[in-house]
Amino acid sequence: MVNNKLAIIGGSGLYDVEDFKDRETFDLNTPWGKPSDLILKAKYNNKEIYFLPRHGKGHFISPSKINFRANIDALKQLGITDIVSVSAVGSLKEDLLPGKFVIVDQFIDRTFARNKTFFDDEIVAHVSMAHPTSNGLMNACENAIKKENIPYQKGGTYVVMEGPQFSTLAESNLYRSWKADIIGMTNMPEAKLAREAEIRYASVSMVTDYDCWHPDHENVDVQKVIKVLLDNAAKAKNMIKNLIEIFENHIDPNDPTNNCLDVAIITAPEKRTQKTKDKLNTIAGRVLNK
Repeated sequence: MVNNKLAIIGGSGLYDVEDFKDRETFDLNTPWGKPSDLILKAKYNNKEIYFLPRHGKGHFISPSKINFRANIDALKQLGITDIVSVSAVGSLKEDLLPGKFVIVDQFIDRTFARNKTFFDDEIVAHVSMAHPTSNGLMNACENAIKKENIPYQKGGTYVVMEGPQFSTLAESNLYRSWKADIIGMTNMPEAKLAREAEIRYASVSMVTDYDCWHPDHENVDVQKVIKVLLDNAAKAKNMIKNLIEIFENHIDPNDPTNNCLDVAIITAPEKRTQKTKDKLNTIAGRVLNK
């Protein structure tokens, strides 16, 4: 029987959950370098939870400099089966007001300065990203949000921009013309790498501002964003506590993430060197060591 383990990757404003007990931290190394910070293992109501602050505690890692591969590899080393990403985003729609949560189901990846795959040397794999988030986890997130009476939208497209600068007005209007819902800087390549690692993934995005398209909110001001962030972070911590209690009830045994590497690796077995198989052992050992 699989021991399902949940990890939260906390974004801007969410660097810890104070109510977590029995704390233990892991300082892990990966073939891709060090993760963003120590990974916290803790308990809440006797249920196990893992937590990683994406930007590091104190927010010192820029979106483009996050070592996404190390973050995912380190979580996989700890046996994580499910990741819920929590991140701050700008709204691209009038009805997505600051303070509203969006359970993301689609992404448009506009990043260009990041390593986006574990399979970039000798062994090539192509995983499907048609449906990048896991339905079961999305349902768990919805129930956890509902318990707190947080305004939310289930389903939405997240444009991932490179950053760290905010959008130009022309860019913001372009993304709105694509009917995208929100914009942020961190869920890609995180979602792609989680899929390659066969870890189920869901994204809860917390709206902090209207990007720059809204005539009444033309400039994105970090100080104003931080004020909304702090309010959102308090709500997010309660959502996370609810999620810990219920996530296992929503796991889909037929989720395509569970064994997506079975049909993804295209490189002929005789071309796969032991060195590369060792490097990919945490991520793909299940299929490479058959």
